[in-house]
Amino acid sequence: MIKLLRSTSVRLAFGFAGLFIVASLLLVGLLWWRTAAYLDREIDAVILTDTRAIADRLRDFGLLGAVAAIRDRTGAHGDKNAIYLLVDPYRQKLAGNLTAWPFEIGHEPGWYQAEMQRDGQTRATRLLNVELPGGYQLLVGRDVQDRVQVRALIVNGLAWATAAALVIAALGGLFARRALLARLEAMRRTTAAIVQGDLTQRVPERASSDEFDQLARTINHMLDQIQHLIEGVRNVSNAVAHDLRTPLAEVRARLEDLLRSQPPPAEVFAEIESAVEDLDRLIAMSNALLRLAEIDSGVRRSGFRRVDLADLVADVVDLYRPAAEAKGIQLTSEAPAELVINGDPGLLAQAVGNLVDNAIKYAPPQGKVEVRLERRPEGDIAIAVADDGPGMPDEEKARATERFYRGDSSRGVAGFGLGLSVVAAAARLHGGYVDLADNHPGLVATLVLPTVIGQAAQLAS
Repeated sequence: MIKLLRSTSVRLAFGFAGLFIVASLLLVGLLWWRTAAYLDREIDAVILTDTRAIADRLRDFGLLGAVAAIRDRTGAHGDKNAIYLLVDPYRQKLAGNLTAWPFEIGHEPGWYQAEMQRDGQTRATRLLNVELPGGYQLLVGRDVQDRVQVRALIVNGLAWATAAALVIAALGGLFARRALLARLEAMRRTTAAIVQGDLTQRVPERASSDEFDQLARTINHMLDQIQHLIEGVRNVSNAVAHDLRTPLAEVRARLEDLLRSQPPPAEVFAEIESAVEDLDRLIAMSNALLRLAEIDSGVRRSGFRRVDLADLVADVVDLYRPAAEAKGIQLTSEAPAELVINGDPGLLAQAVGNLVDNAIKYAPPQGKVEVRLERRPEGDIAIAVADDGPGMPDEEKARATERFYRGDSSRGVAGFGLGLSVVAAAARLHGGYVDLADNHPGLVATLVLPTVIGQAAQLAS
């Protein structure tokens, strides 16, 4: 029993049962109080009416008139619940359906509530004692035992209802506990499998869309993100080990060759300069990885503020215009004003810059790169960068944002395969995504930023 009481569902069931019982008691108590008060008023009114009628008969017709009035009321056709007793100044009975003045009733006039023996039974009565002219005393009342019995029935009914409510609460708590344990057991099995290393397990969902389904969806979304991060770390570790080994081996071989051949100083400095360039590439790649780790951790949300995207696009286009002109590429932009979101300006500038940099790399000489900023009908803001280069096959688009991924079209083009990864990470941080589509010819890379989610991310930080 103690173990069951430790269950939250059982405690809640008993708690609701207690509230139900208290509410029922208050409701029935209020109804009984109002009903009893009404019945008391009705009974008192009848008693007062009879008392005045008998007193009027005494005043108008004397003692015989009063006695006749009482005998009429206690006759065969009279009210069996009515009580009448008229006595003289010496308390001798003159008329009525009582044999003698009740011991429970005092000599002072007024209202009395007493238990009296009638027909061999103890009955609850409501009585009025009045003094009449001539020293006579009149006792008029009503048998109210029926009201006492009704009250007893109500009390018994409440007692049975309380017991039934407690039993139902106990059974309901047990059933609720069993249902909750069944749902929680599914979650426990899932988490146990994940602890054992199976990150593909997910909490089962039902079609009820209840609170457990909402919790399951939230947990599954969290597990998806954890799996994505872990797979990203695994892939990055493998890719870093692979990509660092080759340039480091080249630098080491170059330095060993210098040590063995000891060429003239001019050749030594040329080789050192080449080695420095290789090391700069490695440092740039490390910085890109650190930036991705920083983005994925969510730390950059602390830098969210109001960003005018038109000014941001204009600054990025001005920054890359010399590189485009050096290749003979026409770089244009279309950025309407008053498109503002809450975000990290530096991170958004880097993301747009990566898209423009990629477009310039893959666009042919004398080609064209266009940057468009627009608000979509559903309210999202899109920054699209289009080029007329070789484009990207559909099978590569799904993997283009993976870290260190480089497709066939990337061969011979400088880079680490981290540019689109940074863009995708920045988009996720702002609640958006990256879309890659054909430009016929070329590629359109679009950074989509939902403004509402961006504002929510700022508030969450």
